[in-house]
Amino acid sequence: MEEETGIKDEAKDNGSEGKNHKDEIFTRVVRAGKRTYFFDVKATRNEDYYLTITESKKRVGKEGKFFYEKHKIFLYKEDFDKFTEGLKDAVTYINDGRDELQDPIPLTDSKKGDEEQTPNTEEFTDVDFDDLGKK
Repeated sequence: MEEETGIKDEAKDNGSEGKNHKDEIFTRVVRAGKRTYFFDVKATRNEDYYLTITESKKRVGKEGKFFYEKHKIFLYKEDFDKFTEGLKDAVTYINDGRDELQDPIPLTDSKKGDEEQTPNTEEFTDVDFDDLGKK
């Protein structure tokens, strides 16, 4: 896996400072096989930071031309802890092996006492994202 990190230099903003508050402040590029992941820190007009995670895959179109298929997630500061906890649990589950999981991970967040509940995954249909756009 190849990583690149950068902090955006405001001096290189070419005079657009104040015009576009969604410019990247920090970025990390992770090349992983056929995919590239971009972790970009951006700021709102109120200077609140948020994270965008983009997966990019090089594809071949109908006429043999290359294009990049991108999927993007916006992650806001108030969701960082829950997202990190969920990601950590999922990675641990995968790394430890499915059959060896001692304590199943609940689908609801009972630790926080929130009213919100995570939907039951049985309610969703399996989707293969590689098939999207094909007719």
